[in-house]
Amino acid sequence: MNKEDASRILSMIDDAYIDEAAEGLPAQAGKARPRAFRRGAAAALAAALALVCSAALVFAGETKQYNTAAAFFAENGLSTAGLSRAEVKAVYRDITEKRFSYGKTAQVILRSVPGAEIPQAEPTPEEIASLWEEIVPQDPIERNGVTIDVDERYVYDRKKGFDVFDKSVVTCSRDGEVLWRAEFSDFYIEDYTFSEDGTLLWGRNEILSSNEIWYGWIAFADRTGTVKWQRRLEHGFDDEYICAALRNEDGVWAVISRGDYCYLCLSCYDPDGNELSFRKTKVGDLGIRKAARLGDGYIVQLFDLDKRTFLYKVDREGRVTDSFTYEADDCDYYITDLAQFGDSVYLSAYAVPKQDGSGEREWELSDVVESIFRRENVGDEDWNIPSEELTPLVRANYTAVLLRCDPESGTPDVFWSVNGSLGGKLSADGERLEWDVESVTSTFFSPYTSSFTVGGVSKVYRYTFDAEGRLTGQTDTGETVEFRR
Repeated sequence: MNKEDASRILSMIDDAYIDEAAEGLPAQAGKARPRAFRRGAAAALAAALALVCSAALVFAGETKQYNTAAAFFAENGLSTAGLSRAEVKAVYRDITEKRFSYGKTAQVILRSVPGAEIPQAEPTPEEIASLWEEIVPQDPIERNGVTIDVDERYVYDRKKGFDVFDKSVVTCSRDGEVLWRAEFSDFYIEDYTFSEDGTLLWGRNEILSSNEIWYGWIAFADRTGTVKWQRRLEHGFDDEYICAALRNEDGVWAVISRGDYCYLCLSCYDPDGNELSFRKTKVGDLGIRKAARLGDGYIVQLFDLDKRTFLYKVDREGRVTDSFTYEADDCDYYITDLAQFGDSVYLSAYAVPKQDGSGEREWELSDVVESIFRRENVGDEDWNIPSEELTPLVRANYTAVLLRCDPESGTPDVFWSVNGSLGGKLSADGERLEWDVESVTSTFFSPYTSSFTVGGVSKVYRYTFDAEGRLTGQTDTGETVEFRR
């Protein structure tokens, strides 16, 4: 189905059909699409289903003859591949009668959603051997060629008898050229947002006793590294940390933070650092990870202890206006980053098959680890599983996914996927989007380690997309990151 067909079908949609389609949609994908997406209260793919299903009403008749059903498939860009004659007619009736309950219907519809699997070579034995013992360094923070390198320095305090924080020395570079250096003694630097006018950095103060307060801090350095202002966030919390800072088109900085482990906060600052507004919304025991501008407001990523992700839409005044999530019957999705690019929101994620839950720990690699435990002739003392045996099992468990979503509804309209990988960082400017994909290359089994059970190393590939959302390039960055689960 081409774009013109999709636009024509879209114009035929009645809202009532979308509501009907949202009920009982089986989340099952064909081979061309690795997973099916479902949006919280209004299923994401129910909209995609309705695009084609509503169009069916234009062409549908009451005949049960196969040639009529086949003509309907051809007219709507639907594939009959893998279907028997009876199944083709059953899907045809299911759509035209607006039941949307037949199991094969979702499989047929999902094949019409634009998407692409990006091929990526399996790691070679030489790569596995070279990365097996590799220690992954902590890289500086880098986005779009701009790198912030933070050197935390400590001094010995004789009264306390231990080292205490002295200052952070920040070096800002672009494409390897040092732009400026600056020192900050009031707070740790945790992250930053770069703009052509300067850089907003944020972090928190050091806590030396249990009755002190964790304050969030922000500071603005101009293009020469001169610190123009810095502010401590004082909103009545015992603990507040900053999750993201976004620069609006009018120069106002929107700072998104979490207060006392249960509040989603938005505070806005003018270009001189004066606080313009503050609003808090109680969201419960949800962490806050990422945020991006979305139209005249923002989209914020929250997560629970099970790493399930919830996306909240927040307006310029800090009011939560909507929330949604992505689910599927056959897999779990873990969103790792998000970014606005053009008129759309892009989500970097990875998909993991639903685990059977038979083990004591229901987590991403439950089934892989359970299969190891069930192997014959293996005792507790012998867990030296070679990487060439373990790595294919781990790679088969992960699929990196990039979703392009409508900014209003959150409905995915295009996706890209990479097998054996995890979705990583997103970085966007006005001309291109960069998507980092972490390809699992080497692994080792460590069942007695408290912080992880499977460790390893992943190679980072970077995919670039143009302003039209077309894939324009793939690069092996030469970088590696730790894999710990």
